[in-house]
Amino acid sequence: MLTDVQALVYSTYLTLAMLLTASVLRARAWAPPGLVIALGNRDDVPPPTALAARADRAGKNMLEGLLLFVAAVAAARYAGVTQEKVELGATLFFWARVVYFGVYLAGIPYLRTAVWAVATVGTFMIARAAL
Repeated sequence: MLTDVQALVYSTYLTLAMLLTASVLRARAWAPPGLVIALGNRDDVPPPTALAARADRAGKNMLEGLLLFVAAVAAARYAGVTQEKVELGATLFFWARVVYFGVYLAGIPYLRTAVWAVATVGTFMIARAAL
């Protein structure tokens, strides 16, 4: 099980990885012209491929989910909730979000939503413990 702080830190790293992946895919930064785009002002970014668009949406969704997760963890901490009451929710959130990214990139729609729901349940478990 992860502690809430571990899940927060790992989720921060995961969010950064998701956003960087989306950026690299969109700019096609593995090739010299794409690297120029990625390091520049991005005025002439090519249209996103389907994979790049999914990576972008997954990253933006992670930012939204992370905001709610941070609020729930902060509320639980403020309320003095014991670590045991938040570990399962924190662990669910983080690992479901790891799976979510892979599933979203693979383009599996219904599974993506189910995995998202698991992560959201993790957040609500922590928020519920804070009441």
